[in-house]
Amino acid sequence: MESPLQTILRERESWLLRKDIAPLFREICALAPVQGVQILHGDSVGFAGALGECASNVYALAKRLCPWRKGPFHIGNFTIDSEWVSSKKYALLAPHLNLCGKRVGDVGCNNGYYMFRMLECAPREVVGLDPSVWAYLQFLFVNHFLRSSLQFMLLGIEHLPLLERFDTLFCLGVLYHRTDPIAALRLLKNALHAGGELFLDSLLVSGEGEFVLSPKQRYAKMRNVYFIPTQSALIGWLERVGFKDIRVLGIVRTTSDEQRISEWSNDESLANFLCPHDCMRTIEGYPAPQRIYIHAKI
Repeated sequence: MESPLQTILRERESWLLRKDIAPLFREICALAPVQGVQILHGDSVGFAGALGECASNVYALAKRLCPWRKGPFHIGNFTIDSEWVSSKKYALLAPHLNLCGKRVGDVGCNNGYYMFRMLECAPREVVGLDPSVWAYLQFLFVNHFLRSSLQFMLLGIEHLPLLERFDTLFCLGVLYHRTDPIAALRLLKNALHAGGELFLDSLLVSGEGEFVLSPKQRYAKMRNVYFIPTQSALIGWLERVGFKDIRVLGIVRTTSDEQRISEWSNDESLANFLCPHDCMRTIEGYPAPQRIYIHAKI
């Protein structure tokens, strides 16, 4: 008899048979190997080297996988300039990382950009969780060329109890999409070994008290933003579920240097989500996006 995890994974794998997904999946699986690639280390994940006769097909497939939200990626002779310049977030986190020999999880990993960057730190194992089949296709596309040992599971944060525990967890840009953020933090805490650590980022609302902004319908045109805490509220949530040694690594306002329209993204980005007359407000009138980065232990 298969385990609950195996049942879920088998069901999720069937998503690859959807008529909008199956042709892309088959095309990725049929990509020819590229010999003599030089893996790049740095802000742009990927490789340098000639793609040969398949160059135009590889480029066309990458374009069909748009929109690319996280990146950038460099694939042979072209760069995927994603909507988010994800290297900026990683640069903030990098000085605090000690992943050598550790089992690492990235909850809400999108297309795996941060996981590929983590390989520079020599972790024992890196497992990404994201229920987006489109993000999974992008990951498979990039990993076809890089041939990494990264694992990507079509799972969400709610499936953490089914997995082995981790030494380090990343949960970036997920918490405010959860209708019960305290339950989400408890899932993260329970998925860590004793002495484990969490790297967390969240949207933040300024203020001295312990309160949250709960948008009525949308926040920066996003339907699925439920609770945006103040710093003290977020720290209180973390303490309530059992985290300790909580450190704020940074508070950063989102600007068009980090999030913007590119030829690889959707037709709208940050500039379209802000009030045209006041860049410190969203188009709905809420405070403009800023993020807090946290490191916590158990």
